[in-house]
Amino acid sequence: MDGEGTAALDTALRAAGAASGDVMRSEPLPGGTYNTLHRVLLRDGGQWVVKLPPPVSVPGLSHERGLLRGEVEFYTAAGALPRMPVPRVVRYEADPGAPTGAFLVMSACPGASWHELDGRLAADERARLRGELGGVVARLHTVTGHGFGYPAQPFGPLSGTWREAFTLMLERLLEDAVRYGARLPRAPDAIRALASGAAGALDEVTVPVAVHFDLWQGNVLLDGAPGARTVSGIIDGERMFWGDPLADFVSLALLDDIEKDGDFLAGYAAAGGTTRWDRAARTRMALYRCYLYLIMLVEAVPRAYPQDHREWADRHVAPQLEAALAELAQAGAA
Repeated sequence: MDGEGTAALDTALRAAGAASGDVMRSEPLPGGTYNTLHRVLLRDGGQWVVKLPPPVSVPGLSHERGLLRGEVEFYTAAGALPRMPVPRVVRYEADPGAPTGAFLVMSACPGASWHELDGRLAADERARLRGELGGVVARLHTVTGHGFGYPAQPFGPLSGTWREAFTLMLERLLEDAVRYGARLPRAPDAIRALASGAAGALDEVTVPVAVHFDLWQGNVLLDGAPGARTVSGIIDGERMFWGDPLADFVSLALLDDIEKDGDFLAGYAAAGGTTRWDRAARTRMALYRCYLYLIMLVEAVPRAYPQDHREWADRHVAPQLEAALAELAQAGAA
């Protein structure tokens, strides 16, 4: 880490109340593609994770302004639920213009990512954990807000309807695609038209629910001995928005179909989550797949992902986006 990064980390730790003698060790954490992460071991045995966003001059997507506000809101809202495995917010500053700069200090959840451990899980343990995760997500979806959209309000105040909020979210992303010259399977105008033709399905959503929207295996932690692991952490809540709980199912079945995941859906239902797989629900799922897969394709440009990542996205993400767009075309025709 360079001198500027070290100074930012030290500033965040001091703001969180840690004197120099309180810190035993700090180390960078891999895996972040936008923010910089550090794990900090304290003298009293506690562990923190410090998240430092990039400078405001670094190019990004329109909705990425003020991501720390969303992450703090997610952990605060979800952490009010009993036994919800999310980090505890220790201290944060969301304003990059503050004397300290923007930062987030939070407690470290135990365990390792599901992505890292997946190859070691026996089939029965994986099935049990998918059911457990379903229960965690169902409880998360009991958290409601006062409007629809991103907590940091990068596009203005929260919306009164989900159709208005999602339409604006998608529009800004398509504008990003044009601005960065992202390579997409269809032109932005064609995507906009298909989404508009299917937008009536969004009117069924009337309650803004906490949606993590990045619940792939890398953001779910598992802890415990083999065969007895449990879900120990839901992390990286910076992409959260207030919207339709169905939107979380896209990343939970990344590049796949959540309806195939009977273990997860059984756990979700057992914990009180409700799903009704009618035409409107599947149309909304197609809209949310479009949104997530567009993010994955467009962000590759400002983040300057390496060529092999872009080739992977062309092979795996672009076809999924095309399939979702085909669903929207059918829904519009119907």
